Amino acid sequence: MIVVGVDGSVAARAAAVWAADDAVRMAQPLLVVHVLDREPYLISRSLDPLEPDLPVLTAQRMVKEAVELVVERQPGVEVTTAVVEGAPARTLRDQAAGAAEIVLGSRGAGALAGVMVGSVSTHVAGHARCPVVVVRPEQDSQSGEVVVGLDDTPASDPALEYAFRQAELRDTTLRALHAWEAPMHLYAPQVAYDPDDITSARTEAATARLDRFRLAHPRVKVVEDVRNANPAEALTDASESAVMVVVGSHGRGGLRSALLGSVGHGVLHRAHCAVAVVRA
Repeated sequence: MIVVGVDGSVAARAAAVWAADDAVRMAQPLLVVHVLDREPYLISRSLDPLEPDLPVLTAQRMVKEAVELVVERQPGVEVTTAVVEGAPARTLRDQAAGAAEIVLGSRGAGALAGVMVGSVSTHVAGHARCPVVVVRPEQDSQSGEVVVGLDDTPASDPALEYAFRQAELRDTTLRALHAWEAPMHLYAPQVAYDPDDITSARTEAATARLDRFRLAHPRVKVVEDVRNANPAEALTDASESAVMVVVGSHGRGGLRSALLGSVGHGVLHRAHCAVAVVRA
C-alpha cells in the first residue's frame, strides 16, 4: 500500500498525483489520508449530534478532491480514504506502518511563505520506517534520472535498493553519487596527500558496493559519480536534472529529524526535485 497525506494545499495535490503514478508503477493500492488536528485551533466537536461537524466536512472535501485528481491521473488505481484525528506528523507516521511508501507535499496548507519543507514532512521523513517521498509542487516534470546518495557503509543499502527499483520501474538512468570531503588534517604540509589516489580508492569502493544491486537489477543503467565535494551540496546540484533524489536516514542527531542526518536534512530542504528518504 502507498499512503499519501493531503491537506488541500498545492503541494498536497502534487503529492496525490505523484502517489497515483507510483501506485500504478509499483502495483500497489493507494490510501488517501487527511489528518484533522483540532488542538492548535481549539476546534471542538459539535455537541448537537444533528449539527454537522464542519471541520470533518472540510476534511472530507479535501480527501474527495485528492481522489478526483488521482482517478483523473490513473483511472485504474485502487483508492481508499481516511480522515483521522490527531497530531499530523505522528498520525501520518502511524498510518504508514507497513506501507510500501508514504508520499507528502513539501509544504502544508499552513506553511509560511518561503519555507521549503514543512515541519510535518521533515518529522515524518526522519521517523517513518517506510520510504518517505517529499514532493515539490514546482517540480517541472516526473521524468529524468534517479539520483541516490552512496556512502561507504551498509546503512545505505536500503536507499540503494529503493533507488534501483525506482529507476527500473521508471526505465531511467540511476546516478549513484558518492561525494566525499577530505579530513582537514590531510591538508597539513607534512601530509602526503594525493586527491587522485583517494578518488580512485573511493571509486573502487563505490563500484564494489553497487555490484550486487546491478546483479539484481541488470536492466538499470548506472552512472557512477564520485566527487570531492560536500555530499549535501553535490546531491542538491545533481537534483536539478533529476526526477528524484534518494537518501538514507541514518543520522544520529537529537532534534525533530533525529534519524534524518545532516546530509538528508540538507537535501530535503534544498533539492530541486522530489526527495525520497529511506530508513536504514
